[in-house]
Amino acid sequence: MKQLILVLGLAAGTATAQVKDYPIKPVPFTDVKLNDHFWLPRVETNRTVTIPASFARCENTGRVKNFEMAATRTGKFCTKFPFDDTDIYKTIEGASYSMAVHPDAKLDRYVDSLVAVVAKAQEPDGYLYTARTIDPLNPHPWSGSQRWVKENESSHELYNSGHLFEAASAHYLATGKRNFLNIALKNADLLVKTFGDGKLHVAPGHEIVEMGLVRLYRITGKTDYLTLAKFFIDQRGKRRYDKTDSNPWKNGMYWQDDMPVTEQETPEGHAVRAMYLYSGMADVAALTGDKKYMDAIDHIWNQMVSKKIYVQGGIGAIPDGERFGDDYELPNTTAYNETCAAIGNVYWNQRMFLLHGDSKYIDLMEKILYNGLISGVGLDGKSFFYTNAMQVTDGFTHSSLEPARSGWFECSCCPTNMVRFLSSLPGYIYAKKDDNVYVNLFISGSASLQYDHTTVNLSQTNNYPWNGLLSLNVSSEAPKRFNMLVRIPGWARAQAIPSNLYAFRNKQAQPVTIKVNGAVVKYQLKNGYAVLNRVWKKGDQVQVNLPMEVKEVVADKNLKVDSNRLALQRGPMMYCGEWKDNNGKVSDIVIPYNTKFKPVFEKDFLNGVMVLKAQVMRKDGLNNNLKKTNFTAIPYYSWANRGKGEMTVWFPQNLMNKEFAAK
Repeated sequence: MKQLILVLGLAAGTATAQVKDYPIKPVPFTDVKLNDHFWLPRVETNRTVTIPASFARCENTGRVKNFEMAATRTGKFCTKFPFDDTDIYKTIEGASYSMAVHPDAKLDRYVDSLVAVVAKAQEPDGYLYTARTIDPLNPHPWSGSQRWVKENESSHELYNSGHLFEAASAHYLATGKRNFLNIALKNADLLVKTFGDGKLHVAPGHEIVEMGLVRLYRITGKTDYLTLAKFFIDQRGKRRYDKTDSNPWKNGMYWQDDMPVTEQETPEGHAVRAMYLYSGMADVAALTGDKKYMDAIDHIWNQMVSKKIYVQGGIGAIPDGERFGDDYELPNTTAYNETCAAIGNVYWNQRMFLLHGDSKYIDLMEKILYNGLISGVGLDGKSFFYTNAMQVTDGFTHSSLEPARSGWFECSCCPTNMVRFLSSLPGYIYAKKDDNVYVNLFISGSASLQYDHTTVNLSQTNNYPWNGLLSLNVSSEAPKRFNMLVRIPGWARAQAIPSNLYAFRNKQAQPVTIKVNGAVVKYQLKNGYAVLNRVWKKGDQVQVNLPMEVKEVVADKNLKVDSNRLALQRGPMMYCGEWKDNNGKVSDIVIPYNTKFKPVFEKDFLNGVMVLKAQVMRKDGLNNNLKKTNFTAIPYYSWANRGKGEMTVWFPQNLMNKEFAAK
């Protein structure tokens, strides 16, 4: 089987040598084996529950039937959205990742049967879009009367192609089979013939085709695919919009199309589209050396982290358009925070790290992973959030937000996106550059790395994220000198997020001690990494002790909605209060300054979690009186697994909070 780096689709040995690329390479997820108490059960649940459930729902909702009807050119498109094809693609992608590390003959045969259905639905010239192919004279209303005429807005033809390319690349690299890859290449060749200089010009309405084309380029070495990816990115800002109109659809901001990408300075528009655009820009920048792309995404990233992200890592605050709002527009009661946007943000931050080697990108990625991303899937593996709320009260009525989890959605992009992401998680733990090994995530398991034909094995043993004592064992075939770069998380350095948007009230950082073979060592901190340089040999052990205090998080003064409030964090985990643990209500809880919290691990509760217990204050009826009450906080990701009820992340510190006092 080919060596895999499926997170970014980097394949060892492409058809053409690539001079430029990401300076840092992730260690392939197929070379990382998990035995982690936190993540392994989630990956296994994804394999045994979520993937089968996703395939079943693709069948019983008509998504598979759409392909069957397209194959015969008869019938009527039977689901709601023209991008429903991608739910099959994404589930195949996740299944491929899973089979790469956990061979499954039955699943392999089933995937092949779906690929055969997809192949029959493809038109002779490579076009693949069931919403038109089923009945070309009466296509989906979002699609337009002819191919591509509504691509810049609603048709999602290129979005479908992008997910096809991602899935087919994963399937080929995991199985070695070309049946799905050939479908993707035929479609990609159609795009090359259709779009480009002297041909059709369009800025894709929903980005991801750019990332998918890069994957195909890596596999084939065909530069036409990379050129087309860059062409699509460069088309943004060329369409005529009324730039004076404040409506983001009419001025182009919703599609990140109001100006050329190299002139854009802040994250804007539909959050998922934005994440895929910035990820695609990073890919193309890495492969072409385009410094203007790099400068643009650097600036956009800084703006997002400084002004447009929630404390649990969620982005896309505004329900109307699933989009970014203005600076500091981060309402709690109507927070949108689409799960797909969290996944896209992980993709982007991984790429930013691979470009720059700075731990701040992994710090943000970790915040998203442990909070605003896995909140999107229930503990059962088959119930989901499309949106991830920050506050639920008795008066929770916003129709586009969910106070309870759902089995699936008419627009089920998030469940199937979760399928493909979780299967590839091990590829985010380690990375390499020359003689540097980056230890980015603290997830128990083993990894195998190659250095000049020498195999170096690393194994982590920890109980993270509940405990900060980490153990890393090194086993090398022969003594080998290299730098081990162990990330010292921002939260362990008294930094709540890589900006001033959120801060710990107590900014004093406890020292992080590191031992090598039992002896405390001094280390240099570089870009957030402890640099350990030595000749490593079999049996060497590194121990890192990350102090895990309960931290009070406060917001920047510009974030008015969180004024005089605090949130709770321990290690990488954000916490919330939920109705079930607090006498049926949390909207009347006050957490005074310097409340002492006691962490308690409850192994039989919510699949095993560290809860925070304290004595706080509760508002007494309509009178502005406070009385003492016991309080329990749970990890944010675990809320809404026990039915509907109140939840909140931010708590008033006293009755001076006017919004709270008025309730």
